[in-house]
Amino acid sequence: MEKRKKAISILSGGLDSAVATSLLAKAYNVHAITFDYGQKSVEMEIKSSKAICGKLGIEHTLIQLPWLAHLGGSALTSEEKVPELSMDQLDDKEVCDETARKVWVPGRNVVFSSIALSFAEAEGAEKIIVGWDLEEANTFPDNSNKFLNAFNQLLNIGSLYDIQIEAPLIDLNKKEIVKLGYQEGAPLDLSYSCYLGGEKHCGLCESCMRRKRAFMELDIEDKVEYSEY
Repeated sequence: MEKRKKAISILSGGLDSAVATSLLAKAYNVHAITFDYGQKSVEMEIKSSKAICGKLGIEHTLIQLPWLAHLGGSALTSEEKVPELSMDQLDDKEVCDETARKVWVPGRNVVFSSIALSFAEAEGAEKIIVGWDLEEANTFPDNSNKFLNAFNQLLNIGSLYDIQIEAPLIDLNKKEIVKLGYQEGAPLDLSYSCYLGGEKHCGLCESCMRRKRAFMELDIEDKVEYSEY
């Protein structure tokens, strides 16, 4: 039997990275890495990531980045209140641009991707799996096709090895991601999307709202629990 090629997954435990990792785990021997950068939801993200890796039968490593929590004052890592959105605000570009600035963690995807490159080089992996998607790219530039292409160009220059970032959801919105994940048997029920970090999803932050809308529009049961509706 031919040995499967290796990939490193940046797995937050969220919906997008869970689906992306599940898709590539069918073709690659995946080692998932999860980051603790002082985010409010870190305990639930770790719990979710471990559960997803257990379900997929893949290796998991937790990486501590305590210094990142002290930079920028993001609502995800500080005492600042995480913004809440209504369903009809999710397509309001001005509102979402403002919430994006409040939860922005300085250089997060650049840092994560660079660390994943170190793992890929050390372990002979040819892919770095990420959950970047079209819907979040509207307000988070480090989820965009432009960012993906630029980072891959950087890898072509800055690495001794042929390693590329694979973003299988880059052209999909949240509804399309849930549909794909459901069809492919991804462990959607094990994923965790809330910014606040409670045992139940808050149901009010932007991440929860986007998740809820996607499942509602598809009329698919979301098996995670919510505190508010």
